[in-house]
Parts: sequence; C-alpha cells; structure tokens
Amino acid sequence: MTAMPDDRPLMRRLFEPRSLDTLAPVPKIATYGLLFAWSLIVLFPLYWVLVTSLKIQIEVDAGPYYIPFVDFTPSLDAWNFMLFQNNTLWPYVNSVIVALTSTLLALLIGALAAYALVRIRFQVKLAAILSFIVLLAAVIVAVAAFAVPWQAAVAVAIALFLLTLSTIGRRFKAALGNNDIEFWMISNRIMPPIVAVLPIYVMFQHLKLLDTQIALISTYTAVNLPIVVWLTRDFFAGIPLDLEESAEIDGASKFRVFFTIALPLVRSGLAATFMLVLILAWNEYLLALFLSNANAQTMPVLVSAQNTTRGPQWWYMSVLIVIMIVPVIVIAGFLQKHIARGLLVGAVKG
Repeated sequence: MTAMPDDRPLMRRLFEPRSLDTLAPVPKIATYGLLFAWSLIVLFPLYWVLVTSLKIQIEVDAGPYYIPFVDFTPSLDAWNFMLFQNNTLWPYVNSVIVALTSTLLALLIGALAAYALVRIRFQVKLAAILSFIVLLAAVIVAVAAFAVPWQAAVAVAIALFLLTLSTIGRRFKAALGNNDIEFWMISNRIMPPIVAVLPIYVMFQHLKLLDTQIALISTYTAVNLPIVVWLTRDFFAGIPLDLEESAEIDGASKFRVFFTIALPLVRSGLAATFMLVLILAWNEYLLALFLSNANAQTMPVLVSAQNTTRGPQWWYMSVLIVIMIVPVIVIAGFLQKHIARGLLVGAVKG
C-alpha cells in the first residue's frame, strides 16, 4: 500500500509544529542540541547584563569577566545608587503608566477599527479627502504665517469642510474602499518617526502639554494604532458571520455583538497583539526624548542618560535594563498560553 502524496505547500510542511516525542532518537538529540545552543545565544546577553550590574567600575574596565566569586567579587553598589540615591522611581512609574495606558487604548480603538473594516464596507470619497487636506494646509498657513488663533482657524475649517461635503462632494463618485484604508493606516507606521516628531513637538508646545504623560500616551496610542488594526483584522475575519447574525436576530446591537461575542473569540490574538504593542511602547525612545523632560521622563531616556561625558556607565545601565526587563517577562509569563495560540493562529493564516 503506497502512501498518499502530501499536497500541502512546502513551507507549511517545513514549519508545521511537531511533537519531539514523534521524532527518531538521532533527530531528537540533534533538535535538543540545537535548542540548547540557541537558548545559550538568546540568554547570554541577559546574563551579561545581570553580571555587569553586580560589578563596580574598576571590574568593568578590567576586562570581560563573567563568573561571580571566581572572576570578580559581586557588589550591590550600582543597585544601591540607582534604587536609593538616583531618581529612578519616577521615570519607572512614568514608563508603567504611559506604556500600559497607551497599549490598552490602542488595543481598544484598534480592535474597534479592525472589526469595522472587516464587517462594514466603507466608501470614502476622494473629494472629501482632498478638501480635508486643503483645509488642513490652510489652517497651518493661517496659524503660522498670519498669527490667527488656532481655535478660530480649526472652527472655520470644520465649517468649510462640512459645507464642501454637502455641496461639491456629492458630485464626485470616485471613492476609496476598505483595502485602501488599511494600506493607508499601515503606511503611517512604516513612515520613520523622525519625520513626524517635530510637528508633534510643536503641536504639544502650543497645547502646553510638553513633558506630560498625556502627550506621551496620546502619541504612543496613535503611533501603535496601525499595528493593532493590521494584526487583529485577520482574527476578526476568521469569526463565522452566521454567529454574529444570529445574535443580531435575537436583538443584540452591534456593540453588544462586538464586546460579548467577537472579543472573547479573538482573545488569544488580542493577547499576542497586546504583548507586541506593550514592548514597542515600553522601549520607545525617540518620541520620549523629544516630548519629555524631568516630569514625564521614561526609562529608555534614563538609560541613555547614563552615557555621560565620562563615558558609558555600563554598571548603572545594566541595573536599569534589568529593572526594565522584569515586568515584561512577568506579563509575558501570565499571557504565555494566549500568546502562543495567537501567534500560531496568525502563522497558519499567513
């Protein structure tokens, strides 16, 4: 009896998860060996950071010694300085508040947007987009060149925009669909942040929100929103439409269907997306450098501040990096089951 040919794509067969118990002894030993070697490569930077945090300056400058009590004598001087003498607590609180709040906001707004893009067909007229861009440029010129109060300029622009939509906009039929909207959203994330950081700085300067947590939270939410939409869209698309239609026939509103049926069904995908966006917000440096100072300073800026005129203070940096890694590892541990399932579903869909 001949075996049936496997018609699945080659990449699917190569990367399909298999249990190690099903492998023969030699491939199993080779697999464990590769996993052990890869684990050493991944974990060594973490070990280096932890060991460096236990050294003093002389031992760091002396050479690459890695074994405590053998190569060097461990010391808690760096930990004592960063935790009790340096102003580390407030930047740490800022990072926790900014990263968690912006991630939750991006996840909520992005999930709503992704669900709407999957279930509702949009037809955005080109005339509306062009009129919005022209009026936005007019507002900028009026405020910058003619010193018009921005509140008055925005109010006039909104009135003109609504008037344009109700008159000229109806005569133009060309429109953009859902795929165009999705591409536009993800293209905003592809754009380098340095392009937008100066306009964002000027905007918050006029709003008197520089060096506040509100500025960082709103900016991080907007920056990470396209990623949430892009990642969660496929999870919502996988929900059977009949299930939602049955709930609507029973009297459930769109919002109730979203919060009680759609969200619980994609919780694994949401957990994976939450973890990815949280790491991006937690490690963000460029925007925090421009928008924050002493009051809203976050941990990545504090870490970079250890590179002083006397050179990089590696032992202090290592303490801060260890402190930054711990909460992410703890959250990833709690969400491990959902993250693995969400990534696997995304890989199969891809």
